[in-house]
This record gives sequence, structure tokens and C-alpha cells, in this order.
Amino acid sequence: MAQDSPTSAPVTLHELRTRLREAGAGPLHEHRILRLWSNALPRESGRRLPSTFFPASLLAAMPDIEAQLASLASIHTVEKAEDGSERLLIALNDGQTVESVLLPRGGLCVSSQVGCAVGCRFCMTGRDGLLRQVGSAEIVAQVALARARRSVRKIVFMGMGEPAHNLDNVIEAIELLGTAGGIGHKNLVFSTVGDPRVFDRLLQASVRPALAVSLHTTKIDLRAELLPRAARLTPEQLVDAAERYARTTGYPIQYQWTLLDGVNDGNDEIEGLVSLLSGKYGVLNLIPFNVVADTPYGRPSWERCRQMAAQLHRRGILTKLRNSAGQDVEGGCGQLRARATQAGELPLRRAARGRAISIATAAS
Repeated sequence: MAQDSPTSAPVTLHELRTRLREAGAGPLHEHRILRLWSNALPRESGRRLPSTFFPASLLAAMPDIEAQLASLASIHTVEKAEDGSERLLIALNDGQTVESVLLPRGGLCVSSQVGCAVGCRFCMTGRDGLLRQVGSAEIVAQVALARARRSVRKIVFMGMGEPAHNLDNVIEAIELLGTAGGIGHKNLVFSTVGDPRVFDRLLQASVRPALAVSLHTTKIDLRAELLPRAARLTPEQLVDAAERYARTTGYPIQYQWTLLDGVNDGNDEIEGLVSLLSGKYGVLNLIPFNVVADTPYGRPSWERCRQMAAQLHRRGILTKLRNSAGQDVEGGCGQLRARATQAGELPLRRAARGRAISIATAAS
């Protein structure tokens, strides 16, 4: 493992906006630059040429500003799957890496942290803990890189990291993507293991995303085992908070359930789900485990997954069985980064000593 080395502070959209204004940009100039960048469009796009639309000071500063935007992130590795998905390993400007996944039908999964502090037992990302936050500008840079490859109409914050532990940066990115970025608000999906701060903060935001909640079990003790550092909400408390958010926004909750063979795919969990979700404004996504090496968990048979989905549907629970994208390239979150690190292509770099990130502070 590499020695601890310093990392640069995450770049935020607030800093970019400040630089644009200092260069003479007005609100319309700023909006245009951020719109073109987040949509991966060239500067000359649109009806008015920059030479006539931008003030001279901004025009003179644009080469440096565009160089800064381009330096935020770059594609290190691309792995293509048979289902049409593409897993991108994204290099940030300090050498850290995150993963983004281009999904079939115009979806994109982005990362909000390098690593993760939650430590879900079945996830590769959390094995090394939280290395650093991803800045709001770095989040949008992932979108711009993806859009340079194909159309993106939906963005899900389900990549590396727990978005609730980087709320300021994630909300800032969502607000840009839902305005200048041209993404419909219901097509921005914030995924969380259930930090209670999420529900109030997202309701206060100018762009309210849809919400995906990682449930995974109806049992308190098993939830604590599978998600060891998630907020200690009971499944009932978590669903109650999510239901209030759904009714306020009008967006149904997407309850996420990673199916683990012999762990949470039994009839007892079916009964628990019927009790927990009956009458709730949401949909249950059953996602067969994307196998991770060196874990005690396995992927249930496809027939067992279908049976569970069918039983729940018959009992009145709106259920969708999702086949995890990128199975043939071991596309589980964190796996591409881990393979590159193990192969010596990337250093495993931790945050510098004395700069440890407090989850409570980062999410405040």
C-alpha cells in the first residue's frame, strides 16, 4: 500500500462560479458556460457566438477556464459489458479515482465520494474507508465525460460513496444538473442508506431529486450487520421518513434490496416486506448480488429471484427485479478501481494525516 500522501481540496461549483464572475461573467454568461460544459457541448454551440456574447475580459479568460474544467477529471479505463453498459474509471486531478457507469437507456451512475465510510459488508467500495469527498464540480465533470460518449437523460447517485455524507457537494451538483444540466428533477435519483439528515435537507433544496433508499432487510439486527456504520434507524423509521418525502415531492421511493443467497431472500423477509411496505408510495427493486471476491455472500439463482419478486407482487408490493448491470465485467461498485489498484496501475492513496473527514461535518 502506498504511503499517505496529500490530496487537493475538492473543487466546487461555487469556486467555479466565483472565478467566472471575477472574469466578468454575468448570470447569462455563467449559465451558458455551465450548460455547455455539463452537456459536453463546444463553446460555439448556440445561436450567439462567444465573440459577440461574452465580454472581452471573459473571452480572454476562457482558455484557462476551459483548461481548468477539462483538468477536473479524465477517463482512465473503460470496460464495456454485453448489456450495453460501460464502466468508467475516472481519474481526478489529484490522482484519486472514482467510478461512473453508463447504463442502458440513457442512464448514468455517478460517485460522490472516493471510498465510503458506511462499510456495507457486500460492497467493495467501503473496504478502505472514506478517502475523500468528491467536489460538486468533480461530480458534474463525471456527467460531462459520460455525455461526451453518449446521451444521458437520467443520473443516479448510486456509485462510490454515501451521498448523505457529502450533502453540500451533492446538492450543489444536483441543483446545476437539474437546471443548466437539463436533467428532469425526477430523473435525478439520490441514493442513501438512510441518514436522517437527508430527508429535511433535500426538501429544502431548489431541485428536489427522487429518492432511493437502501433497505436490504426488514430485520434490525441483520441491517446492523450488513450496514455496520449506517444510521441506527429501524426499518420502520426509515420507511416512515421516506414515505413523508415521497408524499411531499410526489416521487415514489425506490427501495433497494440487494439479494444475498440464504441471507435476505427467504419467506420471512417476504412477510416482513409485506408488513413494511403495504400501502406505501414506492417500488421495491430486487437486485441480485453482483459478486465481490473475498466476501461470504453469494448470488441467488435467477429462479429464486423471480419467485421472490412474483410472491411480493401477488401480495400487493410493487416489485421490479433488476439484473445488475455489467455482470460479465464484474461491474459491482468499486471493483474496477480495486482491480486497477491491485494491478499496480493506481496507488491506493488515503487522505493526508490531519485532514480526516468528519461525517457529521461533511453532511451538515
